[in-house]
Amino acid sequence: MARGIANKVTLITGGASGIGRATAIAFAREGARLVIADYAADEGERVVHEIKAAGGQAVFVKVDVSRSGDVQAMVKKTIDTYGRLDCAFNNAGTEGQAGTTADCTQENFERVIAVNLTGLWLCMKYEIPEMLKQGGGSIVNASSITGLVGLPGFPAYSASKGGIIQLTRTAALEYSKSNIRINAVCPGVIRTPLLQRFLQSAPGWNEAVLNAGTPIGRIGTPEEIAEVVLWLSSDAASFVTGLPMVADGGWTAQ
Repeated sequence: MARGIANKVTLITGGASGIGRATAIAFAREGARLVIADYAADEGERVVHEIKAAGGQAVFVKVDVSRSGDVQAMVKKTIDTYGRLDCAFNNAGTEGQAGTTADCTQENFERVIAVNLTGLWLCMKYEIPEMLKQGGGSIVNASSITGLVGLPGFPAYSASKGGIIQLTRTAALEYSKSNIRINAVCPGVIRTPLLQRFLQSAPGWNEAVLNAGTPIGRIGTPEEIAEVVLWLSSDAASFVTGLPMVADGGWTAQ
């Protein structure tokens, strides 16, 4: 409980699985009060049950982050339940369909941007006013190393993650004097359901290739990214804002 997270109201989108789930459990372990938001209701409710069974506090809200009304309702649920919003991890996202830039359909491109980039902007749009009312807060946005380097076959995903970094930097500057810190986490190759879908849809990629391509020699875990998010959200990172923090086992250092 030494990191200043205890009792902080924390909203996590995409909290039903992967990095979102691991982050929710990490925050609950530190004594935070959680709102788990996801489109997958059954999986989200299971995370809430898991947190409560361990003595934590959590509620679930179903949300499609690409829909403004859903996001507004999500933030309202947070305030109605706990009375405030201290931390947000805007993590919901989709990789979309594999295909080169010329082969990517407009429907796929627009859907990925709607969820990953527009959805994240909508989250901040409605989270920030609540943080302004209470005098501060912390936001961490889920980007990716694909926001920093290209990922052949996933142009929409790469574009969305690059946009998240710039949106994060801009918002961080806008609200830096309002005691709201806004950062991004840029995970590398992490063992999540998204990775498994990627490996199934991207010819030539497999775990051996990914292990060999990561200087540390292995794929990362959701729990390792959760610790980064926890630190960025904590009082220990009080002088950190506007940072796209890379956690990739050295991938982008090559």
